[in-house]
Amino acid sequence: MQPFKKILSPIDFSDPSRSALDVAADMAKRFDAELWLVHVVPAIPKLDAPSEFFKEREYEDRLHQEAVNHLQTLADNLAKQGIKTKTEVGTANDAAMELVRIAEHNAIDLIVIATHGMSGWHKLVFGSVTEKVVRVSHCPVLILRAEAAAASAKTSA
Repeated sequence: MQPFKKILSPIDFSDPSRSALDVAADMAKRFDAELWLVHVVPAIPKLDAPSEFFKEREYEDRLHQEAVNHLQTLADNLAKQGIKTKTEVGTANDAAMELVRIAEHNAIDLIVIATHGMSGWHKLVFGSVTEKVVRVSHCPVLILRAEAAAASAKTSA
């Protein structure tokens, strides 16, 4: 197996995803790989009747721009560590499929993703992005449990 040249780290700005990013950044540095920071903004359903109080397009645009800004801040901090980064913000109802689409489109070699530790009815109702990415992805996926990702990030620092 050849070393990874492109690593994708999905970011939802939660603590587990930030811990997974730390692990992905460490791997990118070790392999001299490009690190892709990807956030998926949920698609806002369009209202049947126009509303003067809620303008879904403006809200969606604001979410997208906030994600772009947050990812750029992360990328700038990683660049200071000598890590090559790319950022991408997707918009979709199905975050897992959007992550897989972005990975395939950009020939990603590895996805490093955290679980959020949901179980029981939470997982049933909300589903698992990580689980679906593992099932559908054509590239290897490194899954970090929320607690393990945090512990690993502390030891690699």
